Amino acid sequence: MKIVYLDNNATTQVAPEVLEAMLPYFHDLYGNPSSMHSFGGQVAQKLREAREQVATLIGASPDEIIFTSCGTESDNAAIRSALATHPERRHIVTSRVEHPAIKSLCANLAGQGYRVTELPVDKNGLLDMEQMESSLTPDTAVVSLMWANNETGVIFPVEKAAALAHERGIPFHTDAVQSTGKIPINVKKSAIDMLSISGHKLHAPKGIGVLYVRKGTKFSPFLIGGHQEKGRRGGTENTPSIIGLGKACELAARRMEAENTAVKRLRDKLETALLDGIPQSRVNGDLFQRLPNTTNISFEFVEGEAILLLMNEYGICASSGSACTSGSLQPSHVLRAMGVPFTMAHGSIRFSLSTYNNEEEIDFVIEKLPPIIERLRGMSPYWTSVAQACVSA
Repeated sequence: MKIVYLDNNATTQVAPEVLEAMLPYFHDLYGNPSSMHSFGGQVAQKLREAREQVATLIGASPDEIIFTSCGTESDNAAIRSALATHPERRHIVTSRVEHPAIKSLCANLAGQGYRVTELPVDKNGLLDMEQMESSLTPDTAVVSLMWANNETGVIFPVEKAAALAHERGIPFHTDAVQSTGKIPINVKKSAIDMLSISGHKLHAPKGIGVLYVRKGTKFSPFLIGGHQEKGRRGGTENTPSIIGLGKACELAARRMEAENTAVKRLRDKLETALLDGIPQSRVNGDLFQRLPNTTNISFEFVEGEAILLLMNEYGICASSGSACTSGSLQPSHVLRAMGVPFTMAHGSIRFSLSTYNNEEEIDFVIEKLPPIIERLRGMSPYWTSVAQACVSA
């Protein structure tokens, strides 16, 4: 059975070019980059090249790049560093729609006595910047806002938010896991102090991430050990994955125009056809300020999990909410924060595309999904009553 993979916000396939770049460093070139001999030195050189490739993608300097194990570690390192370097401050500002890597961490810190302000979003998933500004106090240790939402694709004005924080001397961090490689990022032109990246969201392997730390920003290491990463993150480097991430960043820079044209066109085709072909459906999130690859669509009076199971029979892969919270019977915290009605929130499906998707795959989903929704609604007493009411009217 052919797989139609539309779950790229959960994870992406490793690009063939990335795999090719990594393979020699699993076996033939296995030296430790910290070693004094030339066998390890050639590996260290490749790490320097990878650091430059990552830095180039986001407009940073190579010495501002710290390699980590994943986006979650990068998020934790950023928040905990801000708290450690400003121990007199006990307030954190974030949003209600953050990824669990931030949301769960802040809940944990609240249990330790920190005060956490979660900024609300409107029905389109957008932040009220005036409310963000009014939430800042002399006690605020850090502001952390995601660049783009993993469930809806909605983009936050993080550069403006960073500038507002800086005016008050407050460090600013952004979780850019979903936005990196999909939209242009240039940290040199912003006041962003720290930025998180995850390799497996942009066709690099799982288990590798990045934390950008602006030069001059106070930083306290999360993992303390050896001298690696200039003492900012202990532990022998994950050499093959770092090299793979570097290559993935190089590819992302080349493919960004395609992300914003070809991928966006396929996303819009899928979205328009499903909305036209399936009654009582709606897009969740702003239609303009969002990533080019993402659409989150609710189908009223059906369960998202049931939709996914039936799509899976055709090899169609998508998501109901975040992959990091799958299995929960509760509606997405993102959709709840947006005020999406309960009957809609339970039937939400996130489709997230990549440059590896094609027209034939989109046509296949457009053909198979409407009958699936019709079948499930036929088993729903709620939908039956609504349909009968419409006929009577």
